[in-house]
Amino acid sequence: MANLLNDRDLQFLLYEFLDTEALLKRPRYADHSRETFDATLDTARQIAEELFAPHNAKGDANEPQFDGERVHLVPETKAAWDAFAQAGFLSAHWDEDEGGLQMPEVVLRSAIAYFKAANVATSTYSFLSIGSANLLRSFGTPEQKARFLAPMGDGRFSGTMALTEPGQGSALGDITTRAELQPDGTYRLFGQKMFISGGDHNLTDNIVHMVLARIKGAPAGVKGISLFLVPKYLVNEDGSMGERNDVTLAGLLHKMGWRNATSTVLSFGERGGAVGTLVGDAGKGLAHMFQMMNEARIGIGMCAAAIAYRAYWMTLEYARERPQGRLPSCKDPLSPQVKLIRHADVRRMLLAQKAYAEGALAMCLYASSLFEDQHTHPDDTVRRNAGLLLDLVTPVVKSWASKYGCASNDLAIQILGGSGYIREYPQEQLYRDQRLNPIHEGAEAIHGIDLLGRKVVMQSGAAYQLFRAALEATLEQGRAVVELAPLTDGFAIPLARLDKVTAQLVQLQASDPDRALANATIYLDAFGRLFAAWIWLKQALAAQRGLAKANEAERAFYHGKLHAARYYCHWELPATLPQFDLLADVEDTPLTMQDAWF
Repeated sequence: MANLLNDRDLQFLLYEFLDTEALLKRPRYADHSRETFDATLDTARQIAEELFAPHNAKGDANEPQFDGERVHLVPETKAAWDAFAQAGFLSAHWDEDEGGLQMPEVVLRSAIAYFKAANVATSTYSFLSIGSANLLRSFGTPEQKARFLAPMGDGRFSGTMALTEPGQGSALGDITTRAELQPDGTYRLFGQKMFISGGDHNLTDNIVHMVLARIKGAPAGVKGISLFLVPKYLVNEDGSMGERNDVTLAGLLHKMGWRNATSTVLSFGERGGAVGTLVGDAGKGLAHMFQMMNEARIGIGMCAAAIAYRAYWMTLEYARERPQGRLPSCKDPLSPQVKLIRHADVRRMLLAQKAYAEGALAMCLYASSLFEDQHTHPDDTVRRNAGLLLDLVTPVVKSWASKYGCASNDLAIQILGGSGYIREYPQEQLYRDQRLNPIHEGAEAIHGIDLLGRKVVMQSGAAYQLFRAALEATLEQGRAVVELAPLTDGFAIPLARLDKVTAQLVQLQASDPDRALANATIYLDAFGRLFAAWIWLKQALAAQRGLAKANEAERAFYHGKLHAARYYCHWELPATLPQFDLLADVEDTPLTMQDAWF
């Protein structure tokens, strides 16, 4: 089995691309060391290889089954969940007084990448549980935390996010699930939720659903939405398990990928109302839930990066071993066939895979480092700026990693040829798993409108200006390095076009928002290409520093980084220019197309 990820690349990203060791100077991490960080990664890799990866194909071939009473998963799923929980990953980033290890966010997310690469479906249960527990930590009452937080941290309880309804997809302001206040201060919930990942299973004693609903009498729209904690089983004051709550599994959905992660339709209130308790403030449910949604968006980007990375790693191994044809310069039909990797076009595709997979992983860890700075940096200004930048880039990280993760997995199949699309090889499943990510946590258009319609204009463009300043600082560093100066040349025109188009479309939003945002997905992609090019330039700077002091064994790794950066800046970055032409012209062919003309 090919490696899940490149361990050396993770070390590079944590300690050369990002200065993760600098976190040790912060009081919160004083008891940690680089050794504890590396031990965390080693533990994650070992569990992922031994307990997650082996049943990836089995879980795909043997989907969860509902017998009318219980949901059954392949038994290896439970062993993987237990190992993950027992190793402390569910609560590793919590405060010590909550039972956590105060692990830096960027280290934890690096460790979790191994699990996502090994088995994205099985890792989904922990992914959602971590997010729902974080939501409880942020907005829960002391009583809610006393009953639910510890068992969520040690793996006895799992968690979900229940947003989507059968009649409403991403238009959360229109949800109809209702909550009725009871004399004892609890609520009774009535409604149905759909596409709820991890909504039922046999891994834990209880499942804690974080549910968006509208309190009876609340106003229409997002201001009438509140957040509720609704457990599968009620929990008594002493922590013991109570009776089954009025939450019913209405059915399992059958996805093209992530098959071992249950996707459920849940009914609330078929027998008098599901008991729930309000989390946070009434009417602010969607604002509260955005914490988990944004965490999940970066998480989906990491899913995409990890799946792309595993596919790339497998493809690279295949291309190095598979004989296929001869070079154009060879005219001797009796000469030995060369390995696939000797062909220039195969190297082109491998370079694209490398640029997408390694770029996506770097992008996600950069976002995690912003989250870290937002919460633990000692300087107030740095914390504020990190939060603004994270808000800006979250839709870009989610969408770019997902879109180009799919492109990477598509290339993996192409390089393997016929072997790529048969189930006897893992690439077929990895592609199916990857294809869910551009839809999970919002389709591209949603994030394009979010980026152009909200994020670049928030606080009078403060986040956008921070992004531009950070990019310019990196370009200045690159221009000072002889070997990298040519890479920086390609940024000038796209950045000038980005500034001009952004200003133009922001102004147009005031008078004609439908027209201004009609091509927001193109804007998102162009922005993402620039962002990815910046991430690769930052990696190139780190690689150039590393190369200057590398021994012979290390030089190939750094050359690989530098060449991937050259590839992205020379082949991918220029593709923004025709996109900016469309945006500047406010090209309206899709907007003006009529229903009847289809």
